[in-house]
Amino acid sequence: MSLQEMIQVLPPELQNQVRDFIARLLNERSIKTRRKPQFVWAGALRELKEEYTSVQLQHQISEWRTGTK
Repeated sequence: MSLQEMIQVLPPELQNQVRDFIARLLNERSIKTRRKPQFVWAGALRELKEEYTSVQLQHQISEWRTGTK
């Protein structure tokens, strides 16, 4: 009997428990496989440090992202 067949013979409330259990397993697996951030972008705006303060740069980046002023 396949896993799918076994699940199909369960009552709906147990099928929901199986679904929740599988979702939890998949979530735990995805958490374990995540890598640490690499910060390859660090220093990418270095040439702008003479033109903007850190706060001004944050505002400028926000404008670039949203296209607003």
